[in-house]
Amino acid sequence: MRTLSALVLTLAAITTQAAESDSIAEGREIAADRNRGNCYSCHMADGAQMTGNGGPPLMQMQMRFPDREVLKAQIADPRVRNPNTVMPPYGAHGILTARELELVVDYIHSL
Repeated sequence: MRTLSALVLTLAAITTQAAESDSIAEGREIAADRNRGNCYSCHMADGAQMTGNGGPPLMQMQMRFPDREVLKAQIADPRVRNPNTVMPPYGAHGILTARELELVVDYIHSL
């Protein structure tokens, strides 16, 4: 019985890790897509090609925004915290869906 319980827990952990990896990969894809996230035009990220430096590096965002909901709100409408920002309001203008915002946050928090 213990072996079965351990096997079930192991399989659950593997399934969770695979789902997390998928969401991180999808978020990375959105961040790189010039027609959707286009994050790299202003932000640097490890392994990204042709990044900009107008915004803070994405690698710093998890420390700056440890609360996922606060980071998601920042990406959705950065004008709330800074009315003079040049960052587009990805959620408020419908550039990204709520699901896409979640995926981008998954990716950024993985860096």
